[in-house]
Amino acid sequence: MSHLIIKNLAYQYNGTKVLDALNLNVEQDEIVCLLGASGCGKTTTLKAIAGIIEPSQGFMSIDSLVVNDDKHFVAPEKRNIGMMFQDYALFPHLSVSDNIAFGLTNMSKSQKRERVDEMLSLVKLTGSAERYPHQLSGGQQQRVAIARALAYKPSLLLLDEPFSNIDTQVRFELIADIRRIIKAQQVSAVFVTHSKEEAFAFADTLAVMHGGKIAQQGSSEQLFSQPNSKEVAEFLGTGIYLTAKVLTPTEYETAFGVIHSLTVNNSAHKQGQVYVRPHYIQLCEADQSDENSLTILHRRFIGTRYVYRVNIAGQECEVAAEQDRVFAVEQPVKIKIMPHTVNFFMISTA
Repeated sequence: MSHLIIKNLAYQYNGTKVLDALNLNVEQDEIVCLLGASGCGKTTTLKAIAGIIEPSQGFMSIDSLVVNDDKHFVAPEKRNIGMMFQDYALFPHLSVSDNIAFGLTNMSKSQKRERVDEMLSLVKLTGSAERYPHQLSGGQQQRVAIARALAYKPSLLLLDEPFSNIDTQVRFELIADIRRIIKAQQVSAVFVTHSKEEAFAFADTLAVMHGGKIAQQGSSEQLFSQPNSKEVAEFLGTGIYLTAKVLTPTEYETAFGVIHSLTVNNSAHKQGQVYVRPHYIQLCEADQSDENSLTILHRRFIGTRYVYRVNIAGQECEVAAEQDRVFAVEQPVKIKIMPHTVNFFMISTA
């Protein structure tokens, strides 16, 4: 059952479209990541869900309550939403326990104490109840922020770039911990980031945004292997485009040989482009007489092997060698493209 439903949402700022016919579904207890480049509308969408801004059109419901349509606009404080901000927004003059208890206005003292103790245990800060935010590490402050956001049992949790201020060394350990906490509370969540790595680690479902719309929504595996557009393919990982002709539903002819797909292409288009990610490309030995030989521009040692920069069809990329062979700079090589789920796009005529 969908916990958050958004249909045809639109919003303009100073006459410029920021959101345009945006559709999004979040299931019960699901963590959905709004992912995209700066300026695509991620934070604006989060503000619209929170009720901080009022869309110019569209429908939105949270836990079956209509919060936005042609006749309704529900104020933020009546949406039962918890928010976790990029800078945590903790009150510096309040202790950890008082920060967590801040929103528990409809509870008795004993109920507050019980809920705060429960949240402190959940975020593994039981011994820090009387400390103040400046006495905590960034990761500990984040745990306090998530405890405060969840303490009054919101229907929906919104997280705006929550990991951007955390050191890289501990970020993914913390991501796993915050995910565990949210799942333990059985709360649906919408999470905003521009980091693919954070999105893959934290979310159940990705919603890639482009031009104020959801370009594609699905699992990280689905979107990475079967993007529905060039924008989604390029955002989720680097690659190169090769002109291709469809020979069969699983075979594509290119200037560098036939590429075999692990899935069937039912497109009616026979001419287009395939988007090939570097990890599907291997370098092989060649000689000067090979018609499609390439020249190694640069090589780089990464600890266990070399990666090589080559120019393929006018596009530079770094690829590995077949069976970890070692090649020299300026040595002629050729490429072999491994079987994979091929991303095939028709060539735009615009």
